[in-house]
Parts: sequence; C-alpha cells; structure tokens
Amino acid sequence: MSDLYIEYKGVLFHNNTTTKEDLEFTENEFQVRDDDIYNITYPKSGTTWMIEILSLIQKNGDPTWSNTVPNWERVPWIEDSSVARRLQQSEEHPRLISSHIPKHIFMKSFHGSKAKVIYTIRNPKDAAVSLYYFSIMSTFYKHPESMNHFLKEFLTENMPYGSWFNHVKGWMGLLGKDNFMFHTYEDLQKDFRGSVIKICRFLGKELDDEAVDSVVKNASFKNMKQNNMANYTLLPSGFLDQEISPFMRKGIVGDWKNNFTVAQNEYFDKIYKAEMQDFSVKFPWDTSIPE
Repeated sequence: MSDLYIEYKGVLFHNNTTTKEDLEFTENEFQVRDDDIYNITYPKSGTTWMIEILSLIQKNGDPTWSNTVPNWERVPWIEDSSVARRLQQSEEHPRLISSHIPKHIFMKSFHGSKAKVIYTIRNPKDAAVSLYYFSIMSTFYKHPESMNHFLKEFLTENMPYGSWFNHVKGWMGLLGKDNFMFHTYEDLQKDFRGSVIKICRFLGKELDDEAVDSVVKNASFKNMKQNNMANYTLLPSGFLDQEISPFMRKGIVGDWKNNFTVAQNEYFDKIYKAEMQDFSVKFPWDTSIPE
C-alpha cells in the first residue's frame, strides 16, 4: 500500500485529507438529518458538476453563492478531516454534503432516515481516464507508472474508495427507495435541462423556468471551468498542479476512445463483463460491451 493512503475497514483513503479517527466518527457518531442531501459518486464521476447543480438549486438559480464560496465549503466532503464534526454543529437546513464513501461503511445513522441521496454514475472507462490524469497532476493519488498499470489497479480494490464495481453495486442496492435517486453522467450530458428538472422534483424544490435556465447556464462545463470557486485553482499547486493538467479537463463522454489501446479496451471489457454479468441494472454504455 502506498504511503499516500490509509486503510479503513479494507478500503483505502487519502491520508492527506483524512484520518482513521475522522472515518470512525463519520461512520459511527455522525447524526444524519432527515433533510440532508447527499451528493454521492465514485471519484471523477461528476461530483463537482453535481455540487454546482445542487448549489444553484438551493439558491433558486441565483449564482452568487456559487461564484463567491469555494465548492468544498458549499457542499463539503464528509470524509475529509474534521468536516463531519463541523457539520454536526451546523445549523444549515438542508445540509448539502458530498462523499465518495462506499455504501457499506457509510454513516450508520443514515439507515432509517429520510435523508436524500443523489448517486451519479459514469462510464467506468471515462472515469478511469479522468482519474488517470487527475493522478498525474495531484498529490492525492500515487503517480501512475503507465495507463496499463493504472488500469490494473483501477479494476481492483487497490484504489482509494475501493473498486468502481463494488462502489456502484453497493449504492445501487438502494434502488427503489423513495430517498434515493441515481442518474448517469451521460444522462446529464444528453439532456442537462431535463436532468435538472428531475433533480428538482426529487428534492421537492420548485423552480420556475428562469431559475432552471440559470442552473443550466451556470453549471455548464464552460462556466465551471472559468469559475475559480469551482475549478480548484484556489488550491496550492502542492495539492493540484494545474500546469500539468487542468482539473476541469474536458468534461465529455467517450474520451476513453482517445486514450485506450485496443488491448486495454479488451482487457477492460473482460473484467467489466465478469464483474457485472449478474447485475440487473443496465447502463447506457453496456451496449458497447461485447457479449
């Protein structure tokens, strides 16, 4: 295991953002509220995008909050150091909270609550490519030796937050619950405005057409890339070196085709098929996986 990581109940986490004590408090002592809203993703699957969407919906389309407060303060990661303790004392209602934590070690107090979860899933090939470039420019992941080496780790448990497969299967176990909504990164790309309206309905938030238009405009990739409160340029280069690669890189669907070799794609498909063959939910990218 890399010195960059710590292990908690068999799952790797970044040791420069959290401790085992933080994770123990989050899982066992943090009190979930019924009006909490959780933005859950596997890394590089649309977390930042959803933060902007939720921030704008919360403020009825007004972009002031999104343009003046860093996204990690607006919708913080609960697993990060001291965040759970701070949120425990927060008087905000609802609390908007992000997390990459796998379902099996999520907060125990979530069970039986009415707190809402929005789970965003991305084609794992695109998530892998995005995470590969993030690993190159950040100090959160060990520097990948090559795409081949990186893919072998991505497709196993040897990554922070575990494997994509276990993460998705765990959270999708909530499918059918009134307080759980899932959609794909690809859904957002295909019909962004329609997706925003669906999210509003799930949250019980009524926005007029003008407010919805503002959410769509201000949460666009172009706007987020230019917004210093969303693009992580406020973080020191010691954490993210955006001269190597920008945090907001492309924001597109299908970039894996520009990065995978034929052999890498075949290897990925083989693992994906074995891992997901008994999974009942079908995703947009499943049609591209050979039988």
